[in-house]
Amino acid sequence: MKIRAAFCVLLTTFMLFFHVLYAQHEHHVTPDAPSDSMNMHHDSVGHHAEGSAMSHAYSINLLMNRNGSGTAWMPDSTPMYGYMFHSGKWMYMVHGNVFFRYNKQDVFKKGRRGGEEFDVVNWFMFMGQRRISDKGLFHFSTMLSFDRFFGGDGYPLLFQTGESWKGQPLVDRQHPHDLFSEISLSYSHAVNKRIDLFVYAGYPGEPALGSVAFMHRVSSLYGPDAPLSHHWNDGTHITFGVLTGGIRIGKFKLEGSSYTGREPDENRYDFDKPRFDSYSGRLSFNPDPYWSFHVSHGFNKSPELLHPGDDVIRTVASGIYSRPIGAQRTLNMTALWAMNKSHGPEHAVLAEGAIVLNRVAVYSRYEWIQKSAEELALDEAAFFGSSLFPVNALTLGISYDVIRSKGGNAAIGAQGTCYAADQRLDHLYGKDPLSAEVFIRLYPPRMR
Repeated sequence: MKIRAAFCVLLTTFMLFFHVLYAQHEHHVTPDAPSDSMNMHHDSVGHHAEGSAMSHAYSINLLMNRNGSGTAWMPDSTPMYGYMFHSGKWMYMVHGNVFFRYNKQDVFKKGRRGGEEFDVVNWFMFMGQRRISDKGLFHFSTMLSFDRFFGGDGYPLLFQTGESWKGQPLVDRQHPHDLFSEISLSYSHAVNKRIDLFVYAGYPGEPALGSVAFMHRVSSLYGPDAPLSHHWNDGTHITFGVLTGGIRIGKFKLEGSSYTGREPDENRYDFDKPRFDSYSGRLSFNPDPYWSFHVSHGFNKSPELLHPGDDVIRTVASGIYSRPIGAQRTLNMTALWAMNKSHGPEHAVLAEGAIVLNRVAVYSRYEWIQKSAEELALDEAAFFGSSLFPVNALTLGISYDVIRSKGGNAAIGAQGTCYAADQRLDHLYGKDPLSAEVFIRLYPPRMR
């Protein structure tokens, strides 16, 4: 009954929220319009009349399509979904993604660690900005998630690890995200058309570490699951206490962060203690409108609540590709490698892509990741010692827009994931277990 009530409240809130936005600001949105970013001269963005267009969050000289999560970059050709509206000197944008889903892990019950649930994966984002003089830009971002309404232990996901619930590690489940996932402020200053300086502060926020978080990558938007490499790449996207400074010079951006290394605690409604005990640096490079590359390195002080003595050194490199292939067709891909080093190095590789053909979206994700006996909560941890267990996961999914309008879109979809893990885990997971999911997705229209 609790889940059903939360489900109804969330659905009603979502529909009312976007209905009001559409009714008030209809003239700012055209659904499924072709991307105009290729037809815009990059140097002209900062010279639009105030209130006429939204620029990048941290530069008046870049396109808003480059906005990723935190201060990360996407390609300039990235399609954007949301609502934009103006009020005086301010410009605002709203995003969101909601999956009403039935999820069954280990469909054929080959092992002992599968699970099944009805749940709702969701997030909402609201941001705004205004010019300050001719060269300054003030920006704020807020992000909410109601994941916790559907349980403190998240949702079933084979081989997923990270964080805890009721003092026990979450294994084979994806943790829920905090209600307040981002509250950040930033200021950027354009020295000239080629050089920007910026400062970003979040409580919570996202440091300059890792690629664009999975909830913001267009190659990842069409399916509801978090990657198994979430805590190798973008696990710091909700960090309670972040301060980042950076500089853009032409096609390059260099930035550094001081932040709280501890991951969010089990109370998903509160604000954790800021510590500023960790640090990171990131170099980004966008050579043309279609590509975005990055490499980052960071030190995370005691990230896991249950293992306070373990620090993690993280290194990540990624490439993101986005290209329109027609008026209502786009191709988006991401590839990344990440490494966590605590007692020893643990590697992860991810490759994902999504192609949109009018109303149909076809997407896939492949991951190879090394999990330790401790992370998988193996009873035989003492026997296995420091052994690592490679896990392969291949996901294929498809969705179809049954409703498409200026007020919002609704799609129905399904996906399946096949896992192939170290044979020493067969007694727990079975050999090559399979998971399946069906869902209804609600999301905003594509912006012009």
